[in-house]
Amino acid sequence: MFECDYKTLELSFNSLYDISDKKRPDYGEHCFLELKDKRLTAGAWDPEDDGKNGKFIRGQFDVIELGEVSKWKSMDGHDLTRCLESKDVEWINISPEVEGDHNVRVGGFKSFKDGDCPKNEQFCLLIMKDGSLSDGRWDEDAEWFESWLRPIVKKKDVWAWTALSNDSFFDREEEWQNEQKQEEELNKNPKIDQKLLKYGTDITVYYEKALEKIKKEYPWATMTQMLKKNAWDIVPNHGRYVFGHVSKGWRGTKLVDEWTEGTAADEFVDFLCEYVKETIENSDPETKFKYGTDIKIYLDKAYEIVKKDYRWLDKEMLKEYCRFDIKKVDGDLEFVRAYRDDRKFSVVDVRDADHFIDNAVDAYEEAALLANPVADSYEVPHRHIDIHGWNLERYTFYRLKTGDYKVTVQAGNRSTGGSRDFFITPDCFKEKSYDKFLDRYLKIVPAAGFGLDKKDLISDEKLKRFLGY
Repeated sequence: MFECDYKTLELSFNSLYDISDKKRPDYGEHCFLELKDKRLTAGAWDPEDDGKNGKFIRGQFDVIELGEVSKWKSMDGHDLTRCLESKDVEWINISPEVEGDHNVRVGGFKSFKDGDCPKNEQFCLLIMKDGSLSDGRWDEDAEWFESWLRPIVKKKDVWAWTALSNDSFFDREEEWQNEQKQEEELNKNPKIDQKLLKYGTDITVYYEKALEKIKKEYPWATMTQMLKKNAWDIVPNHGRYVFGHVSKGWRGTKLVDEWTEGTAADEFVDFLCEYVKETIENSDPETKFKYGTDIKIYLDKAYEIVKKDYRWLDKEMLKEYCRFDIKKVDGDLEFVRAYRDDRKFSVVDVRDADHFIDNAVDAYEEAALLANPVADSYEVPHRHIDIHGWNLERYTFYRLKTGDYKVTVQAGNRSTGGSRDFFITPDCFKEKSYDKFLDRYLKIVPAAGFGLDKKDLISDEKLKRFLGY
């Protein structure tokens, strides 16, 4: 490893180019920058107007406009290895020093091996272990430097680093961290509003009072049912205890959605009664389990519904994919489901017995399609089609091994996408003409939601033959 003492080392950027000169870096060239306000930073050149104009980019949404820059010097192509191998070196010239030219020295280097790290979001000048120079913004969570055209610089590849001048990204991070520290200090000894929390700081007491009131209208109500809907808690927020929902925010912070619809404990109890009312209404055992508590009854009903159209379906196809049951969860009977290889069951949140059967029908239909191999396919050619902000990517008809058909519609945008399968029910094929078939088909896969309408499909002779017309 290098013998030079990075703690006393300075780099001298000599003969910086003035931004008013015509000379510009090459595309993507990483440059050391002195800004007009004398701050020091770095960035990669992104030219415009045949190189006459442009900007320096440090990362995504992180740009130094040309008007902010006073002087620049390329950092690419320099190998400091021979200098760094000497114990006596205290400064290194980045390009020859010329008397009278503008020079900038940078020091204060530190090393990860000493346990030193930049502060989060600090933009740094880096000396790499291969003797080259680099730059990047420190990501505390990922423990790497983020840059541009060099997406990341790994910590293990950096020999020494020094923070460059503060910028808006770092200032915002510092402000955020200070706010978090202040919040932590405030919440160490939160105040108690005696009117708001006259029953104490145990949220269970307030739920029990609400349950006592709600049982008068819904005698089957239980605490388990009440807690199904995103439960409230009593938590410190801005130095005082409040009723709130707590969720995880950026970088593990706690976000508190505070209840603000009243100022007294009994008002919150009344609010809880209204808040859980719909959940309690949908938990009436007589409605929810109106066909009894034998899961086979519900699954048989679902099977008979699906079997009408998915004629190849048999119960063997469902054993692995559709594991449903009725079990006690925290003292209450619930419909539950385990997915494929899952050992644990999870609650199927339904309002009544028929709603559960609808859920089972959806699962059986999906299992039936998975069990029916594809024999042939035809992808419909199409123009550019916008589907509610997504672009139609694929619209494919499949002939299944049994002679039945399904269609897959795939759409997406620059960052995400998805697909959906539709079974074309045998009822559609009862129509003798392709025209009438499409009328029925487009009730299953409507043009408004999935892109292609009747005029797109009726003129496609290959599709017509593929579907047997």
